[in-house]
Amino acid sequence: MRATLLGGVLLALMFPIAAQAQISGEVVKIGVLTDMAGVTADITGKGSLVAAEMAVREIGGTVLGKPVQVIAADHQHKADIGTGIARQWFDVEGVDAVVDVPNSGVALAIQGLAREKKRIVLYSGAGTTALTNEQCSPFGVHWTYDTYAVSHGTASAVVKAGGTSWFFLSADYAFGQQLQKDASDVIAAAGGKVLGSVRHPLNSADFSSFLLTAQSSGAKVIGLANAGNDTINAMKQANEFGIVKGGQNLAAMILFLQDVHTLGLEAAQGTYLTTASYWDLNDATRTWSKQFMEKTGMPPSMLHAGVYGAVRHYLKAVAKAGTDDADRVAAAMREIPIDDVFSENATLRQDGRVTRTMYLARVKKPQESKYPWDYFEIVRKIPPEETVWPLSESKCPLVKGASR
Repeated sequence: MRATLLGGVLLALMFPIAAQAQISGEVVKIGVLTDMAGVTADITGKGSLVAAEMAVREIGGTVLGKPVQVIAADHQHKADIGTGIARQWFDVEGVDAVVDVPNSGVALAIQGLAREKKRIVLYSGAGTTALTNEQCSPFGVHWTYDTYAVSHGTASAVVKAGGTSWFFLSADYAFGQQLQKDASDVIAAAGGKVLGSVRHPLNSADFSSFLLTAQSSGAKVIGLANAGNDTINAMKQANEFGIVKGGQNLAAMILFLQDVHTLGLEAAQGTYLTTASYWDLNDATRTWSKQFMEKTGMPPSMLHAGVYGAVRHYLKAVAKAGTDDADRVAAAMREIPIDDVFSENATLRQDGRVTRTMYLARVKKPQESKYPWDYFEIVRKIPPEETVWPLSESKCPLVKGASR
């Protein structure tokens, strides 16, 4: 009797979390809210779903003895559709966490809903800094990058290389506008000038008039504050117009591995970019990426890698918290270390921003590429303090002493 009682006490001491585990609906459910067929489908979409599923398999498919389920939906880059899906997930289907959410307008709409419903959202595809500033949430985690990070890495490098006058082609929604503003601030601080800008609709097919306006500005650099197919189409048509041959340079504020693959090295060579990860960085990233390629036919974009890391960290936090309760999981996410193969020096701040080492990369010349998808040369590591909005300037109510 005494031995049995003692054994029970020891088990309770060894496994207190398991003994108190509370999982709503007896399943941990994760929703990948993404773009399955639109302008960013190659860099998010199916790959984001695969990345989330790989993270779940990596932790054994269960947490706290309960199964982990992953579902997915396409928000079509429309805030009303995205919030409708999320509301259905939260209210009816019991989704505990949402991940990815490319498109800053959709992400900001989801942020408000998730705050109201007390559900975790892990942003990999969205870029607006508002997610961790004015519209921050205790349940919102900005995992992979933001416009501040990519603009500071890329714009500063181009200005230092002599690109002192700029003209912007910017996507006409929250992401593009913020990206242009952040890059413009960097350019001005480095002694450069922005001569003008034009805005184009999302998913534009014809950039001719925008490019002609940029060409006539006489700017040394035409900055592309857009993403996905918009960046690809703009760069293709700029090449057709002979803009680079005419003496102007292109600078893509955000450029992905898949974009370069579509463009080809001949058209993209020499372009600087800032990335949160690269598949070919080391043995660990190559091993993981090989598994991803077997399922998708391509290496992961930094957004795919972000979805994987975010889901993995979320599940570890659920295990630590002993519950899927959003308040306790959010606290655990800030306490435990971030340790996936794509995250270096990564931590989760009060405002929901994950700070991490990022990389300034240059697209290789065709003759420099030695094997398939060997597209980036890593120029330098960028420490976290250079690519995150300073907390001293934060407008997030969660940050003590934040400016209002």
